[in-house]
Amino acid sequence: MAVTATLPVAVIGAGPVGLAAAAHLLERGLEPLILEAGPTAGAAIEGWRHIRLFSPWRFNTDAAAVRLLAATGWEAPEPTTLPTGGELIDQYLTALATLPAIASRLHTGARVVAVTRQGMDKTHSRNRSTTPLVVRVEHADGEVGEYQAAGVIDASGTWSARNPLGTSGVPALGEAAAADRISSALPDVLGRDRGRFEGRTALVVGAGHSAANTLINLAELAAQVPATKIVWAIRGASAAKVYGGGAADELAARGQLGSRLRALVGNGTIELHTGFGIAALATADGAVTLTSTDGRTLEADVVVPATGFRPDLDILRELRLDLDPAVEAPRELGPLIDPEFHSCGTVEPHGARMLAHPEQDFYIVGMKSYGRAPTFLLATGYEQVRSVAAALAGDQEAADTIQLELPETGVCSSDVGSSCGTPSAGPAGFVADTPGGCCGTPEPVLVGFPTGLAHGRSGEN
Repeated sequence: MAVTATLPVAVIGAGPVGLAAAAHLLERGLEPLILEAGPTAGAAIEGWRHIRLFSPWRFNTDAAAVRLLAATGWEAPEPTTLPTGGELIDQYLTALATLPAIASRLHTGARVVAVTRQGMDKTHSRNRSTTPLVVRVEHADGEVGEYQAAGVIDASGTWSARNPLGTSGVPALGEAAAADRISSALPDVLGRDRGRFEGRTALVVGAGHSAANTLINLAELAAQVPATKIVWAIRGASAAKVYGGGAADELAARGQLGSRLRALVGNGTIELHTGFGIAALATADGAVTLTSTDGRTLEADVVVPATGFRPDLDILRELRLDLDPAVEAPRELGPLIDPEFHSCGTVEPHGARMLAHPEQDFYIVGMKSYGRAPTFLLATGYEQVRSVAAALAGDQEAADTIQLELPETGVCSSDVGSSCGTPSAGPAGFVADTPGGCCGTPEPVLVGFPTGLAHGRSGEN
């Protein structure tokens, strides 16, 4: 780093990738300053703690983080079992965040609102690389403060910025006014959000695995509360991409998920509407009416926006970024992750050099580094921050030696509805876990985000 080494490296976000970045910085002798907007580490994952990841534990922990934990006697979870988001927090992230080496550097309730250079906006070049970066933070008590940093690693993710329901990348007409009728992207319909859905009409919008899992959970709710009605709207002409290969699928759990969804549509449990691009929403008498671009209408009590996510770039407005114009990832990375051509397993492993921006010593990592592309893997994020920490420490050779091999598979995450090794009957009589399924598959399927956010084009609706 060109700036004095007496300053810390600011890490934005205390999720899995952010805490991994801190662990790698510590191993490199660098001082991390971890800024987390939520009240606890992994706060964003709390929104999907009910979702079971498709990959086993051995692919969901970072090597440097595990080394820190192992020194304290931490007992690693069984490597072949599949954690839920909640278990990822409770059995890994919380343990990591409470280590003295991490806890003493972690600031929660600290929302980053801007990153810039001290005393200069993005138009000034002279002495820019030797001027400290400044991170402005709004704390939970409303106080606003600033921290100087030698480098910044933005691992803030995309969970807080979902794609709109409208078809043109902007909110549909009336979408903001109907906000009270729109749920979170991954509601816990069988748990804490149950009361909002049981006995009501739910309209799920989206053609990815996030939508698929919500639909399957809603079907289970409808089996318990028959008055629950499920409507599914997608922009495309067919749901075949979501159904996948069924029994012929190379990954049993993925095929099982698609087969269950296809059967639920086939038997009328789920009412599917294709070619439904949303133009407008209107609320009246406690319900919301969605109008498509061709004039059709659908009515529901609650809408689930399984439309994918996008990065919040506003906080980086005064930094010099070089972004791919399509997916808003670093320019060199953009073509390699374009979801029209790549699945998570076909993305080339990459590190600091590909993630670099014209703003020296600034990196976007993790899900946010993929911009609007939904093909991110958690294991990819861990390798990103290992490389970035090496680059910030001046070890370019280590930064350029990429150490990750990804599987050639189009699946990154899924939730077939139960714990591995515990067969459970799903809706419409389907079994969630079967021999040769997710528990025993030899395929190294990795995951970086909740269901469907890393599969295919989950941003489509």
